[in-house]
Amino acid sequence: MLRRQRGFTLIEVMVTVAIIAILAAIALPNYRDYVTRGKLTEATGGLADARVKMEQYYQDNRTYPTGCVIAPTSPGLNNVQVQNLQYFTLSCSNLSATTYTVTATGVADMTGFAYTIDQDNNKTSTFSGSGASSGYTAASPNNCWVLRKGGSC
Repeated sequence: MLRRQRGFTLIEVMVTVAIIAILAAIALPNYRDYVTRGKLTEATGGLADARVKMEQYYQDNRTYPTGCVIAPTSPGLNNVQVQNLQYFTLSCSNLSATTYTVTATGVADMTGFAYTIDQDNNKTSTFSGSGASSGYTAASPNNCWVLRKGGSC
């Protein structure tokens, strides 16, 4: 009586492992880039919200605020409250009666990213080239928020 062989040969298993390795080598970097791009929207959304709050303050007081605080801290008389973000830290600078600049700086796994907006709606992007910002470059001229590798807005 003849016994039939059961299971897979070594060659069949090696071919399967090679195919999976090739797919993983292509898919994982693309997935990581996709996740990074998803986190960038948090910065742009937070900056847009901060800009609206600055402009609302200006409409009410005919001057920009003298400071900003991060939620949940309550804003003082001459301050506005900006969002507390998970992957970025918002900060205000260049504050005067007629100017402001709000910056979103990446933290944790988003280190290396920085986005800004000012009273004239000028937007800029800067990247340190390390960490998650590796491969990202600022547009030329730097007048928009770059959300993809290659400097495209």
